[in-house]
Amino acid sequence: MNGQRDPGSLHQKEAAFHDQWAGQTPLDRIAVRPAFEAPTAMENKFILRRMGPLSAVRLLDVGAGLGESAVYFALHGADVTAADVSPGMVERAGELARFHGTSITAVACPAEAIAAPDNDFDLVYIANTLHHVADKRAVFGQIRRVLKPGGRFFSIDPLAYNPVIDIYRRMATAVRTPDEKPLTFADVTLAREFFTDVSHHEFWIASLALFVKYFLLDRVHPNAERYWKRIYEPQPLWWWLPLRTADGLLTRLPLVRRMAWNMVMWGTKPL
Repeated sequence: MNGQRDPGSLHQKEAAFHDQWAGQTPLDRIAVRPAFEAPTAMENKFILRRMGPLSAVRLLDVGAGLGESAVYFALHGADVTAADVSPGMVERAGELARFHGTSITAVACPAEAIAAPDNDFDLVYIANTLHHVADKRAVFGQIRRVLKPGGRFFSIDPLAYNPVIDIYRRMATAVRTPDEKPLTFADVTLAREFFTDVSHHEFWIASLALFVKYFLLDRVHPNAERYWKRIYEPQPLWWWLPLRTADGLLTRLPLVRRMAWNMVMWGTKPL
């Protein structure tokens, strides 16, 4: 268990919140390709380079949400199963796949009890999910269970340390669930109990100025629009690209990288 959060109650609240979100989102507004190909899609581009070719790869997307990632992987040849605690999100992900002319298997289940056989997947992708769960140890155990020996997982989640992002979280109460708990580097240590070759890389330090622009210049309140979705929309980024480049240096500095917004983590199931 993680803190005092009850998994059953948390699953109900998360499912209800995300069911409502799914019902309010038109299929043509779900950014499948931009989520991996936009200049701001740094985390997913990083992961794609490490995944390698996806053709005929069996891939599980845990916490698949609206299905952007699951559909993108399917469009690139992967045999994809999308799992989410929200039945509404699972249904939407399946609709999104059909909308893009592809197919996925979609199942409703919590990340702590993945509805999939043992040793079944080459890759597990879990984005923006670990910070929602009550029991990360159980989730890592489930990921290890469903991976084939030598299979790899990749995760993306926000970090807990940046005070500016913490202010944003306190403001964005209408577009977030109250039980979210951003990751710390202790979660990397926990992952190493289950996987080998565990490593991590941080993203968004100086480049977080894009969030400041949304609030101060564009006058978009954090409750009016999800900033982490807005980053994929077409927009002038000439002023922002040098900040992205600067982050390449900043994220190499042990103390400074704690100020990053997101962390990508990856590891391998032991043979």
